[in-house]
Amino acid sequence: MSVPPVVELLQQATRQLAPHLPVLTELGERFGAAGHEIALVGGPVRDALLGRDSSDLDLTTDARPEQIEPILADWADTTWDVGRDFGTIGARRRDVVVEVTTYRADAYAADSRKPVVAFGDNLDEDLVRRDFTINAMAMRLPDLTFVDPHGGLADLAARRLMTPSAPEISFSDDPLRMLRAARFAAQLGFEVAEPVRAAMTAMAERIEIVSAERVRDELVKLLLAPQPRDGLTLLVDTGLAEQVLPELPALRLEVDEHHRHKDVYQHSLTVLEQAMALEGPRTVPDLGEVEPVHGPDLVLRLAALLHDIGKPATRRFEKNGGVSFHHHEMVGAKLTRARLRALRFDKETIKAVSRLVELHLRFHGYGGGEWTDSAVRRYVTDAGPLLSRLHLLTRSDSTTRNRKKAERLARTYDDLERRIAELVAAEELGKVRPELDGNQIGEVLGIPPGPVLGRAYKHLLQVRLDEGPIGEAAARERLLEWWAQQPESSAG
Repeated sequence: MSVPPVVELLQQATRQLAPHLPVLTELGERFGAAGHEIALVGGPVRDALLGRDSSDLDLTTDARPEQIEPILADWADTTWDVGRDFGTIGARRRDVVVEVTTYRADAYAADSRKPVVAFGDNLDEDLVRRDFTINAMAMRLPDLTFVDPHGGLADLAARRLMTPSAPEISFSDDPLRMLRAARFAAQLGFEVAEPVRAAMTAMAERIEIVSAERVRDELVKLLLAPQPRDGLTLLVDTGLAEQVLPELPALRLEVDEHHRHKDVYQHSLTVLEQAMALEGPRTVPDLGEVEPVHGPDLVLRLAALLHDIGKPATRRFEKNGGVSFHHHEMVGAKLTRARLRALRFDKETIKAVSRLVELHLRFHGYGGGEWTDSAVRRYVTDAGPLLSRLHLLTRSDSTTRNRKKAERLARTYDDLERRIAELVAAEELGKVRPELDGNQIGEVLGIPPGPVLGRAYKHLLQVRLDEGPIGEAAARERLLEWWAQQPESSAG
C-alpha cells in the first residue's frame, strides 16, 4: 500500500469524510449547544487519511456518560449502553451508527487482567493514551479542525508505527497494544519503529496479564489481514509469540523433511500465504469451476499456520542421516486443540482446524493415482464439510523449489479432485449412508438401539465406502456375516 504525501492525505480525508459531514456537523452542533466538546477520533480519522472506507464513527467528548445519553437520545432513533463503566454510549439514526466515549485514560495494575478507567477532561490527554500515533489524531466537530499533537500524520506518511508516549509507558498501560502493533503491521503493511520493537521485546511477558479472549481477538484480526506474515514474524522476533502462540516459534529449530526450506517455521508461513492465494474462485483443469473457499477464511488460515506444529515433538534422526516426523499430523491435531482451547476459540472452530491438521498428510498416500474408489470415498467422507478447505491446505503444503516436482504434485491433486467429482456425481458422496438404516439393522439382527447397533451401523457404512452401492439384499448378507462373528450373536 503506497501512502501519498501529507497534503494529499489531508485532501483525501476531506473527500473520504464527505458522506458523513451532515451527521458529524449536526452532532458537533448538538454537543456544542450543550456546552461540550466532541471530536471524531482514532480509526475513522486514520482510515479517512488513507482513503479507506470505515463503517465506524468513533467520537470522543468531555461529556460524561450520563450527559452523553440525553444528547444522543434527542438525535437518534435508539441509543444503548455499550459500556457505561468505560464511558461509551452507542446510538443509531436510520442507517448511521455512532459510538461516543468520554475522554479517558486506561491503565492496568501490575497483576490485573482488567484496565482501570479514569475519565479525562481534555482531548490532548485522551489522545496521548491512544495506542499509536496514527490512531491519536482527531477532528474537532463541527468544523473538522485537525488535531495531531503526536505527529501521527507524519508517521502515516512514513508508514511507521510509533506510540504517542514512550512505548514502555504505553505498553505498561495496556499490554495488548503490543499485539495490536503486529496486527497493524499485518493490516497496513507499516514498519514498527525501533523503540516500539525494543519495548515489545523487553516487555513480552507483560502480555500474560491480558485475558485469553482479548489475545484471541487480536490474533484473529491479524490472521485475517492482507499480510499476516508480517505480523506473525514480528510476534516471533520480539518473543511475544512465546507467550501467546509458543508452537509457532518452536518450529524455527526444525528442518523439514524435504531439506528445501530454511526451517519448518518459514515453510508454515509460506503455506499460509499460498493458502490465502487460493481463497476465492478456483478452477481445476478438465473440471472447470469448483466450490470456492471464500476469503479471508479463518479456519483455513489457522490450519495452514498450525499444520506442522506436531513436528518438534515427533522429530527423529534416522541412521541414514535423514530426519523423520512420523505421525506429526496426529500430534499436531492434539496440540492445535489444546492451543485453540487455551485461546478460548469456539468449539466449531477448534474442531474444524484440528481436523484439517489431522488430515493434511492424507493425500500423500495417493501416489500417482493408485487409490481405489474406496480410498477416495473415505477421503471425502473423512473430510466432510471441510473438503474444500482440505483441497486448498493440501495444495498449499507443497513449497518445493523443484518446479517439475511442484507441477507433478499439482497435476496429481487435479486428478484426485476430478475423481472425487466423478464419484460425488455418481453416488452423492456427501450423503453417503449405509444401505440399511438403524431400524432395519435392528429388525435384521433382532437387537434394540444401543452400542451394538451403533457398531453394526458403522460396519455397514464401511462396506458402503469400500464397495459403493451394493443394494439392500447384499447389505443384509454383509450384516449377517459380520453378526455371526460377534460374541453378542451367540449370547442371544
